[in-house]
Amino acid sequence: MSRIKEFNLPDLGEGLTEGEILSWLVAEGDTIELNQPIVEVETAKAAVEIPAKWAGRVQAIFHPEGTTVEVGTPIIAIDTDPGAGPVETPSSSAGGDDLPTPSAASLAAVEVAPAEGMVEPGLIGGPAPGGRTAVLVGYGPRTTAAKRRPRKGDVPAQARPAAAAAAPAAPAVVPPATVPPVEAAPAAGRNGHPGPGGLVLAKPPVRKLAKDLGVDLATLTGSGPLGSITREDVQRAAAGATAAAEPVTATRPATAAPSFGADREQRIPVKGVRKLTAENMVRSAFTAPHVTEFLTVDMTRAMKALDRLRNRREWRDVRVSPLLLVAKAVLLAVKRHPMVNSTWSGDEIVVKEYVNLGIAAATERGLIVPNIKDAGRLSLRELADALTDLVQTAKAGRTSPADMSGGTLTITNVGVFGVDTGTPILPPGESAILAFGAVREMPWVHKGKVRPRQVTTLGLSFDHRIIDGELGSKFLRDIGDFLSDPEAALLAWT
Repeated sequence: MSRIKEFNLPDLGEGLTEGEILSWLVAEGDTIELNQPIVEVETAKAAVEIPAKWAGRVQAIFHPEGTTVEVGTPIIAIDTDPGAGPVETPSSSAGGDDLPTPSAASLAAVEVAPAEGMVEPGLIGGPAPGGRTAVLVGYGPRTTAAKRRPRKGDVPAQARPAAAAAAPAAPAVVPPATVPPVEAAPAAGRNGHPGPGGLVLAKPPVRKLAKDLGVDLATLTGSGPLGSITREDVQRAAAGATAAAEPVTATRPATAAPSFGADREQRIPVKGVRKLTAENMVRSAFTAPHVTEFLTVDMTRAMKALDRLRNRREWRDVRVSPLLLVAKAVLLAVKRHPMVNSTWSGDEIVVKEYVNLGIAAATERGLIVPNIKDAGRLSLRELADALTDLVQTAKAGRTSPADMSGGTLTITNVGVFGVDTGTPILPPGESAILAFGAVREMPWVHKGKVRPRQVTTLGLSFDHRIIDGELGSKFLRDIGDFLSDPEAALLAWT
């Protein structure tokens, strides 16, 4: 068996068929260990780090950052026995795990071996040595610290003099007739001034944008780190070329009418999380008959209860927000109305005896809805910790596909955007979603007098096939009663 092994993009579960390579955490020539994160991939669910299937040395990287790769496609080659000496000559691979064994000088001509079959969902490969279960994607023991992704100010490999002199400009090895070489190419900068190391530095998405807009990267001076060219540089160049094609003349007013052509439009590919969200919302909106009800609630006592909770010694290091009380109210109301926590399944209704509480989160990649597993079993303190962890993980872009699967009931906190409420669309497979609006000081009739009180508005959307108006109204009313006086409700309901 060849010591050069090819690692295919694994099946990341949930029926996902492709992923976009966000960043490589290793480079060619790096020595890596088993389970060391080697690449960050974005799927339609989330961005996940994939660990190495073997220890060894990185022999070749087949796809640059920004490339969308199908599951089962080879993405990297690893020399599993680098101490055995240099690889002599390339040869065709016969097995799914074996690669050609190229010399360093012929890596650009590596021929990718046939992809091995789809692996078991959620797993990197087959059984580990000793009969142990294979390592889950993104989990398992780490035997070495993960290499961080490049940050602003780092020196790219292409800009290091030694690397520029001893190796080809492009670090990625690309299968023939599959993906063109990227990253950098020898060129002069604007006005004849060369870029760092005599190379044009630009990421693959920037190169593609320049090609689409007809901009020659060699004519630009980059504004990014070490003179790298950014999307803004390309867009400015494209806009400048359009303006130069139509100079202002003496017979034409300097304040010409604004144009409405392609030069003032931005085209954003629909993929990843945004694509999945769009598909789910369309499917839900046209399959489940939505009904939305609203309730305005005086939360003054609830806000005072939160202040008292924050002042307790054991809660001083805990993030306490109104969302915590809303989540607790929903969980207690579900116990009183279990039919709300159910799924329409054609000829039957599946009522769940557990609540995987979804919390809608806005991220840079789009809207995601991770959920807290079996949230109904958690104490108030455990629920607070789970909410904090969920939000921080989502903001960091580290929510796993498993955390976004299996939700049964969802809360969307539109109040953080200063919005009073909304008519949310049900996540597929769920029968209810609650919109929690901003808590505002408003005039309110309290004990027969108009006083300033802390008020919010709730919006509950539900599947009318399962939840009729009476059930939906009672469920929403119970949530409102809890938020009006949470301490009294806890004593009465538990």
